[in-house]
Amino acid sequence: MAAYLIRRLLQIIPTLIGVVLLVFFLFKFFGGDPAEIIGGLNATPQQIEAIRDQLGLNQAWYVQLGIYFKSIATLDWGRSWATQEAVSNIFATRLPATLTVMLPILILDALIALPIAMWVAYRRGSLADRSIMVITTVALSISFLVYVIIGQYVFGFQLGWFPVQGWSDSTLTNLKTYVPLPVMLALLVGVAPQTRLYRTFFLDELGQDYVRTARAKGLDEKTVLFKHVLRNATIPILTQLGLALPAVFIGSFLIEVFFSIPGLGREVILAVNRSDYPVLQALTVYLAMITMLINLGVDILYKLVDPRVVLK
Repeated sequence: MAAYLIRRLLQIIPTLIGVVLLVFFLFKFFGGDPAEIIGGLNATPQQIEAIRDQLGLNQAWYVQLGIYFKSIATLDWGRSWATQEAVSNIFATRLPATLTVMLPILILDALIALPIAMWVAYRRGSLADRSIMVITTVALSISFLVYVIIGQYVFGFQLGWFPVQGWSDSTLTNLKTYVPLPVMLALLVGVAPQTRLYRTFFLDELGQDYVRTARAKGLDEKTVLFKHVLRNATIPILTQLGLALPAVFIGSFLIEVFFSIPGLGREVILAVNRSDYPVLQALTVYLAMITMLINLGVDILYKLVDPRVVLK
């Protein structure tokens, strides 16, 4: 296990270097001119040139690349070009809001979809199975934007159960007041595809020989489902959750914009509109690192869930 971890961690380094180079050259040679965006339409050529000098954009590309690698090594990303706020402070102040909304969505999504998927997979072809599949198909066919508009109108303006916008400095207040509505609407969209996907995983396992053998030995259906089927279906489920985890750290753009949540998702949109490269570059590199570490963690969980898995 130790040798595997060291090897995987060493593999992260060249992958991360490739991501850094790709991000740098994409922003450097294919992005817009930040000086013109920051200067505005009324800026003179002299003012734009002064902004370029201030931001270091007039230096040779290899000098800028060296500064970029240094910022990664020291974790000092400098300041936002648009607001002059430290990039590290942007992450520190926006990430809690994103996690406050996205973690409940991820956890509840799995907790709701898993039992429903197992139940309908066990009753494959029944009226309940067909009905839930129809409902999930309809839910998938509706844009999340429609859910947001109708949800805000009905639960916010008509019934007055939840505020449609706002945020506070208290996590408890946010969880009780501002989080329930966006979480509920996100679950209406997210549970449907997860239920269909997990149902497929369970159906694959229910058709395996070991299930027939377990039943032939006289094991009750509860033991077959929870001790054997669920355990073997956990590996693809962990893979799916591992793919979803990086999104937790950047949030949902639509949720944060329409509900005025000061999270990283909304910050990314603002940074794109401003061509705020330091923020975008830092976020891209951090997200790549988080994704690779999560993939490593999921691989280790495979071994813990199923000892037969060999890590090579």
